[in-house]
Amino acid sequence: MEAGTETEGEAVGVRRFWEGLGLLGLVDVHTHFMPESVLKKVWAYFDALGPLTGGVEWPITYRAEEDERVGMLREFGVRAFTAMLYPHKPGMAEWLNQWAVDFARRTPDCLHTATLFPEQGVAEYVRRALDDGARVFKAHVQVGAYDPADALLDPAWGLLAEAGTPVVIHCGSGPSPGKHTGPGPVGQVLARHPRLRLVIAHMGMPEYEDFLDLAERFGEVRLDTTMAFTDFSEEFAPFPRRALPRLAGPPRPDGPPRPDGLRRHADLPRLAGLGDRILLGTDFPNIPYPYEHQLRALERLGLGEDWLRAVCHDNGARLFGL
Repeated sequence: MEAGTETEGEAVGVRRFWEGLGLLGLVDVHTHFMPESVLKKVWAYFDALGPLTGGVEWPITYRAEEDERVGMLREFGVRAFTAMLYPHKPGMAEWLNQWAVDFARRTPDCLHTATLFPEQGVAEYVRRALDDGARVFKAHVQVGAYDPADALLDPAWGLLAEAGTPVVIHCGSGPSPGKHTGPGPVGQVLARHPRLRLVIAHMGMPEYEDFLDLAERFGEVRLDTTMAFTDFSEEFAPFPRRALPRLAGPPRPDGPPRPDGLRRHADLPRLAGLGDRILLGTDFPNIPYPYEHQLRALERLGLGEDWLRAVCHDNGARLFGL
């Protein structure tokens, strides 16, 4: 997307969304910033419809320089965001973490992000990243093609659990399954480290219900909304409507049934009450639609304004002490 009038017009729509909810802005836990050379390779991969995209056409909406992308988020009113960066091979994570230290210093509204990989020395550089001020980690099981339950990672998971530092982890099998994706390997990690604050990216797409099971079993597990519920994802990995009640918090009266047939929040029985553990994520800039679409996709679920306020701001603000 080119800077200028089009972006400014979209910013008006995004701001109208959160202002209408009475919020101070948005907290987006799943945005990507990384060294430009790495990001351009990521974009080239999407352009080429590589195997990990599932063969789905994936145009990058916000293909712009770093400063411009940061400016877009600020125009949208995103008061805190992340630099989700990830290695695809050994020896890369520590270099990415060093870059992230500098990015966090020059971008104060970015939650200092770090990453990891199953390799010798991972515990040492994870501890160093924590000492440098990392507030959130990113793990990408699909791209890294590793088992999150690998014994090499065990000391690092222990450090992160002890520190209470959230880890946004892409471990679902969407848009294309990997050898170690799915709920099984992550379940093994949580069995060893039940206090680990894993944030399941993309709501665990497409194994949504399996990952909701994990969240109900382990009280520190959260899920981010990244790309879930959007028209794009609903085409190939629709969220099961029977599972919507599991996302809700305590019901409150919100009026009669919606004309589109979806039940309002007041009609949804409270099961696990995961509404306080769902976090806004978008995948900006690597999304094939406007930023506002993710917000409107959440709105049309019909889970109520209290739920939207919690997901789009309050849950993330509480998790990161904003």
